[in-house]
Amino acid sequence: MQRILSTAVIVGLLAATAAAFAITERLKLTKSPINGVKIVHAYVSPAAHSSAAIRVRTRRTDRVTATIRDGGGHEVDTLAYRVLEHHGWHAFRWNGRDDAGTAAKDGTYHLEVHFESQRRTILLPNPIVLETKPPAVLEAGAVRPVFSPDFDHQSDTVTIHYRLSEQAHVLVFVDGKRIIRGRSSKPEDKVSWNGKVDLKLLPPGRYVLTVSAADSAGNRATKDKTVTVTLRYVTLEAKRVVVRAGGLLRIGVSTDAKRYHWALGSRHRTASGKVLKLRAPSAAGTYRLTVSERGHDAVATVVVR
Repeated sequence: MQRILSTAVIVGLLAATAAAFAITERLKLTKSPINGVKIVHAYVSPAAHSSAAIRVRTRRTDRVTATIRDGGGHEVDTLAYRVLEHHGWHAFRWNGRDDAGTAAKDGTYHLEVHFESQRRTILLPNPIVLETKPPAVLEAGAVRPVFSPDFDHQSDTVTIHYRLSEQAHVLVFVDGKRIIRGRSSKPEDKVSWNGKVDLKLLPPGRYVLTVSAADSAGNRATKDKTVTVTLRYVTLEAKRVVVRAGGLLRIGVSTDAKRYHWALGSRHRTASGKVLKLRAPSAAGTYRLTVSERGHDAVATVVVR
């Protein structure tokens, strides 16, 4: 009798094992209810009012519950509850807060999607990063702060070097207008400016650039740096020069152009160098000296006595 019972137990165990194996194999052959995931934005910060966004493509129409879970698997926020979703793409957004509206802690989270009719729950492996600590600009400066965007391939742009406290995108402003958003998120890098705002060149002068930063979650730096640059095409060291009739006129010229054009009275020629030297008119009077470089002029009054 005992032998018969032992045989029956063994047969029962074998049958149960076979059933479990069959169920496991059937589950392996069952396709996932999700057949596509796109991370639109993986970073979120309640402080910056930014949201994380994930798009999910489902195979079948079903009632869906979408939940945000923390690193320990605890439920944090419910994004959708038993919502009837047809097959196709669906977007889920999380603002970094829990069900009570309180900001969640910095860390890594995941989206879990439950399919009611299919009795399947999928925890997406794609991380959602919540970060509220803003970056800081530690250093910023320009190696050659004087530049001439005149398209002569000589100092057409100014290069700004910077160092940030963490990975973030550098932001550069002039008079409150953003002129640069760096593509790189390296904490130490450089960007260049061509002297344009809204595709228009600024007039010559000194400009104070504000160097800031924003991380992937949208947090703006609370510590910025300023860099002063000078945009110039051609300038003269003096606005008024007094010289004797027929004497030698000398005036400093500031430009990065190899050659420039000058006109004084009826005479005009090209010249080069940091000092323009030419013979003053033989007749006393007041004359206009114009030095030009690629359509940009600098003017001085020449008084001949």
